[in-house]
Amino acid sequence: MHAPYGPLPEGGSIRPITRWGTPVMHRPLTPVTSFDDPLRALAADMVATMYAADGVGLAACQIGEDVAMFVFDCPDEAGERWVGVVCNPVLTLPEGKDRQLDSDEEGCLSFPGAFTDRARPDHARVEGVGLDGEPVVFEGDGLLARCLQHESDHLAGKVFADALSDRARKRLTKAQAKVADEFAADWPVTPRRE
Repeated sequence: MHAPYGPLPEGGSIRPITRWGTPVMHRPLTPVTSFDDPLRALAADMVATMYAADGVGLAACQIGEDVAMFVFDCPDEAGERWVGVVCNPVLTLPEGKDRQLDSDEEGCLSFPGAFTDRARPDHARVEGVGLDGEPVVFEGDGLLARCLQHESDHLAGKVFADALSDRARKRLTKAQAKVADEFAADWPVTPRRE
């Protein structure tokens, strides 16, 4: 496991995941300016919630918080796990001849149980700051590249369906409706019913 800036915070509480349609999910989040104990406690809650939901990343808005921060524990193309916390990320994607798209299945914990193919650049780099205000940089390929883009999008007020065609969005909505009863309103506090 690669944790270049230390392990993820522990000891947090599992919190209900906020769903698409909630205002905090669809607006840019407030930049982090105070690197304090409440921020670390929020990050610990996000980590606990991400693991309880079997996710690879989670943005603060996904537990209802208007804070520009995400956490992740995600493998790259080679299967190497990367973990980190990023506040105020700046996403950089390849351009020109270096830009290659990877179309793969994507889902979102805030629209649980539904997945669809989504093309994204196959490499991503995120620069931001960690929980102590120190500079952090993460970059990679495979699922890690997809995760860094997906979580950075959340902090900008975007969900991955925003980039889908109307037809693909309708299919995604139908897929989610079929499994909606498996996810309680406070999921993952209440585990998925299968």
